[in-house]
Amino acid sequence: MSIVYLNGKFLPIEDAYVPVLDRGFVFGDGVYEVIPVYGGHLFRLAQHLERLAQSLAGVRIAAPLSCDQWRDILVGLIKDNGGGDQSLYLQITRGVAPRDHAFPKNTTPTVFAMSTPLSPIPTQMLEQGVVAVTLDDIRWKNCHIKSINLLPNVLLRQEAIDQGALEAILVRDGNITEGAASNIFMVKNGVILTPPKGPQLLPGITRDLILELAAQNGISYRECNITQAEFVAADELWLSSSTREVLPITLLNGQPVGIGKPGELWRRMFALYQGFKQNIRQGLDGPKKAIETS
Repeated sequence: MSIVYLNGKFLPIEDAYVPVLDRGFVFGDGVYEVIPVYGGHLFRLAQHLERLAQSLAGVRIAAPLSCDQWRDILVGLIKDNGGGDQSLYLQITRGVAPRDHAFPKNTTPTVFAMSTPLSPIPTQMLEQGVVAVTLDDIRWKNCHIKSINLLPNVLLRQEAIDQGALEAILVRDGNITEGAASNIFMVKNGVILTPPKGPQLLPGITRDLILELAAQNGISYRECNITQAEFVAADELWLSSSTREVLPITLLNGQPVGIGKPGELWRRMFALYQGFKQNIRQGLDGPKKAIETS
């Protein structure tokens, strides 16, 4: 039985209820975070909490807890759900109030957190890569806020699935922004390219780690706008997220990417990433220079 946290209490998920007038339910008025756990250790907690604070500020919800309180809750959730590898979901809404678009006064935010097992990436995805399609970015203009209002992302991801793809790569004004549930990288002539941070994409924690690993290990990279024409001509394409880590895209819009199989630079980055994870499992934050693993 999964144990969750809701408004100050740890309890079985079957006993966790939120009033129907919670603004998260009525308006999608809230934000969230997803934090991986490896060997019982939180992955880049400080960075996740910093992004959570930015999202809360972006929707004008006062932070209901301190960083130490968030840590205590998450550590307790890991323990109550058996340790090991987990994915923690943390959600804060503006709270319960009569239905009115205007912000209610003196409302207590709803705080919810849960854990699900974090399964290894399927071997087939690592050996063969994944399929993606490009679609028009129909989302709002504040994608840097990790809002629970994800209906456009849901529709885009489902359209990709309907076309036999894992992910939708989004295009706005001719430029690649990100995936429906991931950040995006391309490789051209040995250089990693990724769109710059801004309102059009979520500042991914895994995205930032990939760039850190590149910098620490002498791999060239650049943050820049990427046109759709440049993207489809890439030597390699990758997607990244907290739970998918870094995956190679080998088929885009029905056409092979590069040589049609995971590229050499992806293999190197994947090894570096696994080395970083191993340090997390050992209770370390990762060395200044990651160790490549086979």
